[in-house]
Amino acid sequence: MNDLNPVNPVAMTVFIAFFALVTIVGFLAARWKRGDLTQLHEWGLGGRQFGTVISWFLVGGDFYTAYTVIAVPALVYAVGAYGFFALPYTIIVYPFVFAVMPKLWKVAHAKGHITAADYVHGELGGKWLPAAVAITGIVATMPYIALQLVGMQVVIKGLGVSGELPLIVAFLILAFYTYTSGLRAPAMIAFVKDIMIYIVVIAAVCLIPVKLGGYSHVFDAADTYFKAKGGATGILLKPSQFTAYASLALGSALAAFMYPHTMTGVLSSASADTVKKNAIFLPAYTLLLGLIALLGYMAIAAGIHVKSASDVVPALFGTLFPSWFVGFAAAAIAISALVPAAIMSIGASNLFTRNLWRPLVSPSMSPAAEASTAKIVSLVVKFGALIFIVALPTQFAIDLQLLGGVWILQIFPSVVFTLYTRRFSSTGLLCGWLVGVVIGTGLAASQGLKPVFALHVGGAVYPLYIGLIALAANIVVTFVVSLATPARQREGERQVAA
Repeated sequence: MNDLNPVNPVAMTVFIAFFALVTIVGFLAARWKRGDLTQLHEWGLGGRQFGTVISWFLVGGDFYTAYTVIAVPALVYAVGAYGFFALPYTIIVYPFVFAVMPKLWKVAHAKGHITAADYVHGELGGKWLPAAVAITGIVATMPYIALQLVGMQVVIKGLGVSGELPLIVAFLILAFYTYTSGLRAPAMIAFVKDIMIYIVVIAAVCLIPVKLGGYSHVFDAADTYFKAKGGATGILLKPSQFTAYASLALGSALAAFMYPHTMTGVLSSASADTVKKNAIFLPAYTLLLGLIALLGYMAIAAGIHVKSASDVVPALFGTLFPSWFVGFAAAAIAISALVPAAIMSIGASNLFTRNLWRPLVSPSMSPAAEASTAKIVSLVVKFGALIFIVALPTQFAIDLQLLGGVWILQIFPSVVFTLYTRRFSSTGLLCGWLVGVVIGTGLAASQGLKPVFALHVGGAVYPLYIGLIALAANIVVTFVVSLATPARQREGERQVAA
């Protein structure tokens, strides 16, 4: 199969039609659930008024992204069972959301917090720990936005269009309707996106196996392929992969709702009960993700061969489906990039404005100036991600996103532990964060920016997710430094928080 197919006019027409529909929806969103968009909580959190249904689509839309639809089947196609670690991770995460996030929502709502760093400042005071939380969120988010571009780039290439111009046009549109409508735009678009993705996936998992001789043939073909390939691949995990698989799932689950985009989705909910209900119903997306992952095995059974594993889903659809459906599927995946990219840019701009620019540069800025600054920063963030993809190799974005997961996990003690205990001081949490970031970065660099490190204990070797190793060091340092912090300082921090 050629790396680039000729342009299919039918598929391209369907793709453009649905993309145009989403563009119109994005600009109309400013009129939906009207609010004063010169206020940051209205622009950046949608006025905190999204009910269960809207929040379900919004959080699902920013958690299950275009890159998920592209990357999970690609990983399964390349390595087999190990690629399914995303399934237990998205199961583990929802009990955590149910238990923790409603409590965080209540504090944030009562005190007017818009970001996780706002919450940390409100509980512990000071500038530097909230600034560390904000910087971590922004840095971890930038390559994540870039990877949404990668997902869009892959499907556009699958339609036979080369070059960066279509990507630039798509993200110019995204930039302007996000600037105009704020969080309301991705919230409204998420309805369209999720319905389209469900149609695509259900059609794929029902029709493709029929064309390939059934699921038994799909699994037999994948098993034969991986046995011939050898190494650590296979449709079953190997014992040497158990600890890596489990720790990746756990670490990813703990990190998932520390990201600015998922935090923004939670804080935009209308109530703590809305957050709880969504933690109950969001696992429906995990079922969808499991079906998406199976596309990797289906591609093997269909005899799909691609230069890059990321191209496998567009190649599979292009081989087995009619042109109109190929265009529809490509539009669904591309729109799945727009929703999270918009929310990510909003979350990052909220952090920059509230927790870096205002406290460190312009403490007296008005609420209107705050919202205006956030809108401008959201444009800068998106264009930065676009330049990232155009100017640098895709692998660089992937590597940095893996590091981003390690980094974002290091704000977990500051955000979650402080909901339940006052034993940790801001000095201890800041020192723990610094140690976690340094150790996580160092271990990842030593492994060629791979997420797993082989830990030697006695005569045994346990491959573990680097983010969890760094988090363990973070917690130990936080605890020790907090014990050593004079009681006077901890009391002072409480008074500042009050």
